Amino acid sequence: MNTPEDSLLGREVAYPSQYDPDLLFPIPRAAARAEIGLEADALPFTGHDRWHAYELAWLDLRGKPQVATATLTVPAQAPNLIESKSLKLYLNSLNAARFEDVQAVCARVAADLSVRAGGEVTVQAGLPPFGEQPGTLIDTLDLDIDDYGPPNPTHLVADAGDAASETLVSHLLKSNCPVTGQPDWGTVVLRYDGARIDRAGLLRYLVSFRDHAGFHEQCVERIFADVMTRCAPQRLSVEARYTRRGGLDINPWRITPGWDAGITAPVRELRQ
Repeated sequence: MNTPEDSLLGREVAYPSQYDPDLLFPIPRAAARAEIGLEADALPFTGHDRWHAYELAWLDLRGKPQVATATLTVPAQAPNLIESKSLKLYLNSLNAARFEDVQAVCARVAADLSVRAGGEVTVQAGLPPFGEQPGTLIDTLDLDIDDYGPPNPTHLVADAGDAASETLVSHLLKSNCPVTGQPDWGTVVLRYDGARIDRAGLLRYLVSFRDHAGFHEQCVERIFADVMTRCAPQRLSVEARYTRRGGLDINPWRITPGWDAGITAPVRELRQ
C-alpha cells in the first residue's frame, strides 16, 4: 500500500549509510484528487511541484566530500507525488556514494525520482534566487476571521460585472501534515483573468486551511479547484511556496493549460 500511514513519515528511523533509491516513497495522487472531484484523465490544470534541496552531499571519485544545492521538478501530470521525509532520507543516502561531479548526481536523482513519480523529473544544480513577488498583498485587509477549518470554499465570491487581471498574494497559508500533525507554512500566489475575486473572501478561505490536514500538493490543487468552481475565472494560476523543513522546501504550482500568466523565472521567498 502506498498511503501516508505506510511511509516512514512520523516514525523514528536510522539515517541511511549507503545509497538506496528504495527509500523513495511514492503516494498516488488519484485518491486526493477524487475527493475534490478531479479525474486523472481530465485535469483542469498543468504545472509541477518544484522542490528546493539545500543539503545535497556526496563523495567525489577520490572520496572527498562534496556539497551542493539542487532544484527538483516533478510534473503535476505524474501519477505519484513523493513523500517528503522519504525524499530527505533518499538524498542523505547519497552522502557515502561516489560520483564524478554534480551533474552525475543530478542525473542519478532525476532517474530515481522519475521511476517513483511515474513521470519525467528534472534535477538541476543550484536554486532560484530570492526575489520580490509582484502582486497585491491581501494580508493587510482589516477584517475579522473566525473560520480555521475545514477549508471553506463558500468564502469565495467573484463579481461577474467587474473583470480583472491581477495577482493576489498571501503569506498566511498554514496547513498540517496529515500524518504527524506538524504545521506547514506557505505563501500563496494567485493569478487570474476573469470576474474580480473578493479579496476578503479569498483571505478568509485561505485561513480556513489553518486546521486542515493535507499534503502541500493536495492543498494547492484544492485551492485551484475551489477557485475555479466558485469564481469561474477564465484563466488561473495557483502557487504555494512552503517554508523549509529538513533541508527541503516545496513549491506546488497549478495553472490553466496553455496559459503562461506572464510568469518568468522562478524565485524563492525570503522565508525559504
